[in-house]
Amino acid sequence: MTAETIQSLPHGTETILIVDDHETIWDFLIEALQMLGYSVLLAENGEDAVNIYRDNPGAVDLVLLDMIMPKLGGHQAFYQLRAIDPKVKVLLSSGFVSEEEVHDLLQQGACGFLPKPHRLPLVAKAIRDALDGKPA
Repeated sequence: MTAETIQSLPHGTETILIVDDHETIWDFLIEALQMLGYSVLLAENGEDAVNIYRDNPGAVDLVLLDMIMPKLGGHQAFYQLRAIDPKVKVLLSSGFVSEEEVHDLLQQGACGFLPKPHRLPLVAKAIRDALDGKPA
């Protein structure tokens, strides 16, 4: 991806909590989101995500939540995050689950669904839209 392409993508300064159990996904997302100006936190599973979110009130602007993970999957993590903060912004992501399978979470207020593999232009737009409160 060229510097010109990255410049054309939506940027931000907010803090995003990436919740994923695959190192290749973290590496891509952390590097890409930092190039777009975001601060990034990482949780390797849903349990860690809930703890990080709870321990840092007001510090996380958006949670990018994988649906299939060890310890605590995406559905359970979503509901625990909502219990901590009913206004939490959560963008769902999966390579194994379809948008239909997370319809209940979208109905409960998740900001949208990003299928894997991630494509940076789609990720950048979905994150910016979620942060700005635009419907998916």
